Amino acid sequence: MTSTSIAAATLGIHHVGLAVPDLDTASTFFISALGFAEVGAVPSYPARFVSDGTTLITLWQTDAAPSPFDRRGNVGLHHLAFRVADDAALNVLHTRLASWAGVAIEVAPCPIREGSAVRHFIIAMPGGIRIEFATPFPG
Repeated sequence: MTSTSIAAATLGIHHVGLAVPDLDTASTFFISALGFAEVGAVPSYPARFVSDGTTLITLWQTDAAPSPFDRRGNVGLHHLAFRVADDAALNVLHTRLASWAGVAIEVAPCPIREGSAVRHFIIAMPGGIRIEFATPFPG
């Protein structure tokens, strides 16, 4: 693969669409556990749109059951990662989510890799989608 020197054609993520097995449970998780606000909906689809003021998430109801995570066998979203303010916010969020119904903690708070100042944790939210929470990169 060769490297080219062109300006990025994109300006960041506009939104992320997630297909979820239970729209009410997923909406409640984003709104009540993470503090997002519902900013729209299409009841006939059905879909709901939630935002933390920076990131817009589209939640689409699916009829399919969630597939078990298999990083070598499934094509698609490996995980969605959100930045949190600092270690204190990471720890508070971990404590809240560790007792949230339907959440499975996959990786407890720790450095993102050995020697890193960035800390993170990973969960499977209700419905099985994997979400990572990480502190900002230094500098």
